[in-house]
Amino acid sequence: METKVKQNRRTTAKPKSQVQKRTAKTIVNPQVQDLDIGKVKPDPGQPRKTIKEDSLKELSKSISAYGVLQPITVRKSTKGYIIVMGERRYRASILAGKKTIPSIVREFENNDVLEIQIIENLQREDVEPIEEAEAIVYLSKKHSPSEIPKRLGRGDNFVRQRLKLAGLIEGFKHFVRSGEMTISLGVAVALFEPEEQQMMLENLNDDFNVNQVKRMIDNQTYDLAKAPFDLEDKKLIAHVGVCSLCPFNAANQGNLFGDDKHICTKSSCYESKKLKSFFNLMERAKTENLLLIPNIRKYWAEHENNQLIISQMEKQGFTVYLLDDVETIEKPVKPTIEAIKEEWAFDDPTKEEIQEEFDAEMDSYNEELVEYDTAEENGFVKGVLFYTESYTHKTLMVKIKVKSDGSSDVGSLPIEKRKMEDCSPDEQIIKINDRENRKKHIENNKQFEEVVKMIRETNYIDSKKTLSVDEMVAFSISLYENNMHYLDRTKYFKDFFGDTSKLSRIELFEKFRKNFKKETFHKLIRYILTKNVHFGEANHTNNMVNISFYNAMQAYHKTRIEKIEKFYAEKRNVREERLKERIAVLQKQVKALSA
Repeated sequence: METKVKQNRRTTAKPKSQVQKRTAKTIVNPQVQDLDIGKVKPDPGQPRKTIKEDSLKELSKSISAYGVLQPITVRKSTKGYIIVMGERRYRASILAGKKTIPSIVREFENNDVLEIQIIENLQREDVEPIEEAEAIVYLSKKHSPSEIPKRLGRGDNFVRQRLKLAGLIEGFKHFVRSGEMTISLGVAVALFEPEEQQMMLENLNDDFNVNQVKRMIDNQTYDLAKAPFDLEDKKLIAHVGVCSLCPFNAANQGNLFGDDKHICTKSSCYESKKLKSFFNLMERAKTENLLLIPNIRKYWAEHENNQLIISQMEKQGFTVYLLDDVETIEKPVKPTIEAIKEEWAFDDPTKEEIQEEFDAEMDSYNEELVEYDTAEENGFVKGVLFYTESYTHKTLMVKIKVKSDGSSDVGSLPIEKRKMEDCSPDEQIIKINDRENRKKHIENNKQFEEVVKMIRETNYIDSKKTLSVDEMVAFSISLYENNMHYLDRTKYFKDFFGDTSKLSRIELFEKFRKNFKKETFHKLIRYILTKNVHFGEANHTNNMVNISFYNAMQAYHKTRIEKIEKFYAEKRNVREERLKERIAVLQKQVKALSA
């Protein structure tokens, strides 16, 4: 009977449309008739183009067994009858070898037939998305956008998405039909003009690649939540208007990107507003006497985009100070317990550790706040830092760096970027020493890599010798540096290295090696043991790491462990007794049923 139900469901899954209700008044002969199947023909103008062969065969088997449960709807023609609704049932009946088919003969107004066929098709559950899109476009020529969802029994967003999907060029429609491209991705591509879609298609070289399409969309769309301008500013570019009402804002075309995201799909407009916001910022800097600093380092000053920013500022009469030319002080952000919890969530810190970190950050915050509040007394002025990539900006305090002769250091290249002949003798000495230090660093890297590779190829790992003190030192530092986060370092190993402020790395190591105690090594091992256990589904009965840890701890906390074990054993015993009683009752019921 399952196949029988499925046959009925095809025509009853969706509500009847208003068009069907209206045309019901024009019925001439509503009785069901068994028409000669040879006199019934499909409508050549039927909007449905695809019928799956597998489902057609399945329906044919159902019709062979139970007959056509839902009559088809036809209209008279000069040579017989033309199907209005039910072509799939008609084809399945032919496959089943039926000579007649139950039908309802109706008369329709000329403009109603195609619309009814479209709506009937759209109310099915297996409609191909492009067919849906093209059908809804047809309906949109006759009805308002608010009327179509009512006629179809579908949501507004469904209709908007399908209308957008119809805007795909044929090449991308092919990918949707084949199932390679999802509807949501197709809608995202359809947001662009046909010429832009064609360029995207040509970049694919006829081989569909989801990630490549997504990258192209990302490169041509803009998240308005990150826009450097006010989305509601009517005067920014007057003839364009506000972004919240713009038709190129994806949020105004339905929930196309999910979560009602405001995405701009008109790159030329976005770039124009972005540039205008920069000109407005320069005007503000002049009016309020702010020092405007682009976030450009001297070694990136020749970059094309940075040169554009610099030239625009110079045209507006600004002396351009780069980041290397100034000192900046930002207003500090007050720390919160919630922010610290989020930052350290991965390390699962205790309340005490969080409070300790909060206190430390509050101390730093108070120091930075004093520095910011007294900045003007120390020669700083109000300024704006302008980000050349996003065109966003933030206010801060700025001071121009001054050389010993009293001149500013504006426009000068750092020593490492200058040619040797352009440097003074003392600067040349600095460059020579810097180069030699760099060469030593590179040589040390190669030397170390060669030694490590050589050792890995020997039988060092298989050595049966007891660990030497130097190996314990090496392992201790490796554990400390690679496996321990800041909070645990301050909690358990506050004096691990001691005072490090005036020691080089080599000197620090020698000091640690000289004062090393095996107790330090053992403490680190025990720290790692407590941190490397697993929680969740892994426990002391089903995980080797946890089993071995649980066993090792017996020598230290046997009594306390037994107390915990006793608590859970009693809890388990109570539960198991209840289960025994329940199972005994069920077993009696089983016995009674089998008697």
